[in-house]
Amino acid sequence: MDVMNVEVVQQCIGYTFTDGNLLRRALTHRSYSATHNERLEFLGDSVVNCTVALALYQKFPELPEGELSRLRASLVSQPALAALAESLALGKHLALGEGEIKSGGAQRPSILSDALEAVLGAVLLDGGFEAARTVVQGIFKASLLSISPVTAGKDAKTLLQELLQRKRLALPQYAVAAIRGEAHEQEFEVECVIEHLNIRCTGKGSSRRRAEQEAAQIAFQRASTA
Repeated sequence: MDVMNVEVVQQCIGYTFTDGNLLRRALTHRSYSATHNERLEFLGDSVVNCTVALALYQKFPELPEGELSRLRASLVSQPALAALAESLALGKHLALGEGEIKSGGAQRPSILSDALEAVLGAVLLDGGFEAARTVVQGIFKASLLSISPVTAGKDAKTLLQELLQRKRLALPQYAVAAIRGEAHEQEFEVECVIEHLNIRCTGKGSSRRRAEQEAAQIAFQRASTA
């Protein structure tokens, strides 16, 4: 884990704090200090939900409430937030206790997603709602542009299965091609094969499930144009 660098984090989120201590607290896990980020996470959760809900309401004027709720849930789920936190490299700047460092806490989805919400909560306190909304819009821009009512909330394996069923083709086959690393930090490599379409691709991840999902995502993209 790198030393906490608030300047780098500010550049990544596109916001400069007046009170840098708020950002430091947002990046501090409870395992490190009694002054941690959980209260800020509470605020950030509300800002994210409100901002994403408004963006979806404006983007899809014909969708009913239930569908909008499904799309929002997809965008603000723990895996989605953790992926955004990873894209901002927040894990490198978290203050974690020794136990969390040793167990890979800087890569744990729950810690990453909570940290992102805490950072956004800190922006709310530092600059007000409009500042926080602007930061959320920037972080979620690509996700909001690409989200589709047809595919939102479905993982890559499900999307691939549904696509092949529509094409009346056999389901894909997954097999572990390799496992590397020590037991506490293994990397799995999984191969996804769709014989009829002559598609064979691999995915990597810290678990077999993640590797399968990555392989399925690649296969889905190829099968969609086959």
